[in-house]
Amino acid sequence: MRARHTVRRFDNLDALSRAAADELSDLARAAVAARGTCRLALSGGSTPKHLFELLVQAGRPALPWDQIELWWVDERAVPPDHADSNYGMARRTLIDPLGLAGSRIHRMAGELDPEAAAQAYAHALVGALGTPPVFDLVLLGMGPDGHTASLFPGSAGLAETERWVIANQVTSPLVHGTATRITLTAPAINAARHVRFLVAGADKAGALAEVLEGADNPERFPSQLIAPADLVWLVDALAAASLKERHDPRR
Repeated sequence: MRARHTVRRFDNLDALSRAAADELSDLARAAVAARGTCRLALSGGSTPKHLFELLVQAGRPALPWDQIELWWVDERAVPPDHADSNYGMARRTLIDPLGLAGSRIHRMAGELDPEAAAQAYAHALVGALGTPPVFDLVLLGMGPDGHTASLFPGSAGLAETERWVIANQVTSPLVHGTATRITLTAPAINAARHVRFLVAGADKAGALAEVLEGADNPERFPSQLIAPADLVWLVDALAAASLKERHDPRR
């Protein structure tokens, strides 16, 4: 069954990112007020990178950074200083510029054996967030093939129902062949209090229409697996170009 969701449209990536920054601030402050900490899971890619840059421009007072823990949705099998590392991108564009405390940063160890890294991350998640591990907010992107996190079309990880973190072998032109990535599973993401998809660009339009308005086919469009209690899609005009339904327009 398709998850209930809200879709908010924006004119461009900048408007989308500014809205995402505002919502992140609101949700983080609410989490801190309710539980003393905000557990935030980050994604890689160009769309969150712009969000991170806006958060740095706003400065440390814009969010309760000393009460925010950073976790990751997925990671490539590379060391943290590699150009392809999701953690490395966040470190360069968000963590170092804001001077965030290392004790609140929980990266996936992409330099280790992926199976061992996934088991270690799952252990850390359960130790800090419980069973299931409940994030306050998960920020997701979506690829032009409909994948999210490192849950790619046709990959074995799509069928995972018990583990929270896995080493998922994927075969796709987007990974230039076959690669193994560390990723949260759909059950881990779906346990979150809030999930926000940030989707921008014309290359996402076809997949976005299939995910939101097409037949249920998560094996082909894995983003359809995401079904938390609170799910909102923030999309720019280019990504939304093929949508038929009316959605909440924002500027």
